[in-house]
Amino acid sequence: MQYDSAHRLAADIRQSEEYQTYHRLKDDVMADETVAALIREYKKLQLSLQMAAMSGQQPDSDDMQRFSGISALLFGKPEVSQYLLAEMRLQQAMADIFKILTDAADLDVQLPGA
Repeated sequence: MQYDSAHRLAADIRQSEEYQTYHRLKDDVMADETVAALIREYKKLQLSLQMAAMSGQQPDSDDMQRFSGISALLFGKPEVSQYLLAEMRLQQAMADIFKILTDAADLDVQLPGA
């Protein structure tokens, strides 16, 4: 196996525009502890709601309300919105890379929601 190639890929990822933008914005946004705490809660609620949806359960209405409120707060701040969108772009790039690698290995990997 070509671990050297994997390390080169990791270096290329760190040099990518998606990665650079994400980390620059992350450092700025997470410096504010209140915003950082809201982002952590947002991600926790997002995961909980996604897990409920994937398992066919009805999402908790309190969680839905809290998620909606926190989303409005976070996306109402341009710098936080830019950070969250940059994170989504980096996650999409990583998903694309993962698909390329699993296709090359002829692995049948089924991801939730795919």
